[in-house]
Amino acid sequence: MGLLLREEDVERVIDMDAVIDAVRAAGIALGEGVAQNQPRRRVYPPGGVLNVMFASHPGCGHYGLKTYSIGGGRARFLVILYAIDGDRAGSVEALIEANLLGAYRTGAATGVAAAALAPPGPIEVALIGTGFQARTQVHALSRAIAVNKFRVFSRNADHKLAFAQEVAEHLKVVAVAAETAEEAVRGAQVVVCMTNSATPVIEAGWVEKGTLVVGAGINLPNKSELPPDLVNACEAVVVDQLEAAKLESGDLLNAEASGFDWEKVQELGAVLAGKAPGRRSPGGTVLFESHGLALWDVAAGAVVLKRAREARLGQVLDLFGDPD
Repeated sequence: MGLLLREEDVERVIDMDAVIDAVRAAGIALGEGVAQNQPRRRVYPPGGVLNVMFASHPGCGHYGLKTYSIGGGRARFLVILYAIDGDRAGSVEALIEANLLGAYRTGAATGVAAAALAPPGPIEVALIGTGFQARTQVHALSRAIAVNKFRVFSRNADHKLAFAQEVAEHLKVVAVAAETAEEAVRGAQVVVCMTNSATPVIEAGWVEKGTLVVGAGINLPNKSELPPDLVNACEAVVVDQLEAAKLESGDLLNAEASGFDWEKVQELGAVLAGKAPGRRSPGGTVLFESHGLALWDVAAGAVVLKRAREARLGQVLDLFGDPD
């Protein structure tokens, strides 16, 4: 029997440390060629968008997909997990409402990348953007690396003040609201952009050598959070998947016109599996472009499903006459 897990079920059992571990293991499996991931595909019905992405992750016992619709001013996320092995091979194991799940796996991916690519700590993190996804960015980074301060910036003064206070209270770390994006970025060892901006939100001259820059807010080729001169100045560029980046990375596609070389790009999975160097020198600036993989959704979904079963949460579904 499969399980239907609502957002409230996910919220009761999801744990950032467990999701970070799952995303790291999935990345290694992808780097070693054991896992498979297909980039996002989109269709455009009248007034909306349907997104579908899918992956296979034998290490967690599942393959599956994430689909999400955008319409009527809302986004609706669903992860579907299928069993790989045993009597239930091919059966639907779970239907998971995945708004919170997606935020956790996106934050976890930044945490995994930072642990592999950031300079030694303690670290000050600049965060540009204070929306829903930004919360799990700071949550994951606080678990994955030694952060001694978050500097947050949003164009909305009330939002950034409230966000900094929330981070300080919930994560027990120092968090301050910066007056400007430049103030947030200068001197930070990790800079995370989590916005939906169509144009760059930081400048290359603000970023010190040796910094890890994370572009995590955009997965559309016609939008760009980072300026081309910053992209081209990076010693190393790491993406979650090269095939996906060539379809979705506005930051990198925009930099092509000024000489960006795709040959310098490494995949995070290869770095985690020891097949690519990642950071090459202490003084080199590193860019991680995060666009989101279905593999992360499958890995995080497997964690949530296991914990939900243990907690006896969710609605049991008899789908397609599957065995008990």
